[in-house]
Amino acid sequence: MAEHHLVVRQANSIAGKLIEWRRTFHRFPELSFQEFGTSHYIAETLQEIDGIKVDTGIGVETSVIGTLTSGEGPTIAIRADIDALPIEEENDTDYRSQNPGVMHACGHDAHSAILLGTATILAKQFKEKGLKGTVKFIFQPAEECIDEEGMSGSPYLVQAGVYDGVDVAIALHMCPWLPVGEVQIHDGYSMANVDVFQAKIKGTGGHGAYPELGTDPTWMLGPVLQALHGIVSRKVPPLEAAVVSIGQIHAGTASNIIPTEVEIEGTIRSYSSEIRELLSNEIEKAFSVTEKLGGEYSLEIQKGEPALVNNPAVNDRFLKAIHETYPDLRITKKPFGMGGEDFGYVTHKLPGSMFFLGSALPNEVQRDLHTPFFDIDESCLPKGVAILVQTALNFLTEEKSIIGK
Repeated sequence: MAEHHLVVRQANSIAGKLIEWRRTFHRFPELSFQEFGTSHYIAETLQEIDGIKVDTGIGVETSVIGTLTSGEGPTIAIRADIDALPIEEENDTDYRSQNPGVMHACGHDAHSAILLGTATILAKQFKEKGLKGTVKFIFQPAEECIDEEGMSGSPYLVQAGVYDGVDVAIALHMCPWLPVGEVQIHDGYSMANVDVFQAKIKGTGGHGAYPELGTDPTWMLGPVLQALHGIVSRKVPPLEAAVVSIGQIHAGTASNIIPTEVEIEGTIRSYSSEIRELLSNEIEKAFSVTEKLGGEYSLEIQKGEPALVNNPAVNDRFLKAIHETYPDLRITKKPFGMGGEDFGYVTHKLPGSMFFLGSALPNEVQRDLHTPFFDIDESCLPKGVAILVQTALNFLTEEKSIIGK
């Protein structure tokens, strides 16, 4: 137990540095695929850590990969995302965003700071204890948004071989609905497949005073919306996770002109591949109603990141590390919700898992993810470091068979 207490003491000893790193990232947030200043800062910081080899621009121009290795042994990847969101921050702090319209509203600033701290401590452990194996510290760009190819950062890094030869991958996420001293963890499906549909309902349009002379796509919209909103309640088994939500509807130019088309866009969320396919099929059926009403439609469904599937054996190592470092820490075991997480590309390739780290500030303000008021209690940062360090140490020193390959 003294060994585990050492990890906690080492994490606590760099608490000030963790806060400094996190606030620097927070002041200067950058959007997906534009994290040039962020990645430069990360690379410079990693280069100051003895024993870590730094590579940049693998898969994505703004990626940073730090590698700590010492001969034969397991290879562990620890991933943090580094991009921010197009949100105008409304917090009044001295570290608030200095980039108008851009904000770290999902905790990626904290994830990056925690991974820098994890690298700092593991480098010392490698040097002092003669550990064998490899740890890859993966600072991944573009978790939040996709590019014109429909790709976020994670699949680019997977395709570039960043995770080749890796035995296990781990990550954490800020959790604003739990206080510091709690974590949330779950085996199996834990975050959703994220797909987007874009559709057009087409009619002839016409003069608003003479609707009988044409076909009205706004009239056809009614039964289509009813069908879309009925998919989850009437087509999906009640015990399966699924969401179909309409986010945008656009039509028309004037009060007396029946438009020729209506544009609709929405999001599709699911856990299993079977329900993912069912939802796509049912959405197609919903729009086909327009043909019975004299109209036409076009529909495109863009598949995004796959569901996050947490490996139970990896979670067991998280739980062991938590017990060793913070035996009184409270653990909630349930899925994280229907949000998306492109770490799912990694957990579909190899054994991996993510846990949510309690970070709520102790006040009455609701600081949810992706809101202008998001913020964290920075006392969670050393806890995140200690848990990741201890988990990595356990993987390095125990038999690879526990990974469940």
